[in-house]
Amino acid sequence: MPRDVVDLIMDDHREFERLFAVLRTDPTKRATVTPVLTTLLFAHGRAEEAVIYPAAINEADEADEVEHSQEEHVEADELMEKLAGKDPESSEFGDILEQVIEAVTHHLEEEEETVLPGMREKMSADRLLELGEEFLAVRKELLGDQVEDVTKAQLQQQAENMNVEGASSLSKEQLKETLQEQAAEE
Repeated sequence: MPRDVVDLIMDDHREFERLFAVLRTDPTKRATVTPVLTTLLFAHGRAEEAVIYPAAINEADEADEVEHSQEEHVEADELMEKLAGKDPESSEFGDILEQVIEAVTHHLEEEEETVLPGMREKMSADRLLELGEEFLAVRKELLGDQVEDVTKAQLQQQAENMNVEGASSLSKEQLKETLQEQAAEE
């Protein structure tokens, strides 16, 4: 049975919180749970950026909220990339993990207070179901990918969501740096 996109996003948010709890309480599971977390965060984020954020901007008048949410995605990607390069047994891993948890938890709370209620209020139930199907399709396609697998097209979508001008003329690395710089300014 098709599900409303807001409910699907909230389900993922609860799963992130569950995985955070496992990573915090049982360090012996870090090596196996971290890749699950990072791939789900990556797929969820790219699906939001490709499907949800453009709809929220164009159909629910949520441009400012989406721009802020997109900046938080860029910050989370940067932290996840750092986390993926660390030994799960190290104290440095634990420090970066706490930064990821703090950043993502903050993002989830804001998204649940701004973007998602705005979508539910301003979009029809049929449209939310349609977006749910699109969200799941993109998310499913990307499950298994990690932050380092981000494509130039995905970075360009992030730039569009953040209202970055001139993004199409930048190389993939320049685009990534520009997005990180803009996200850090906020």
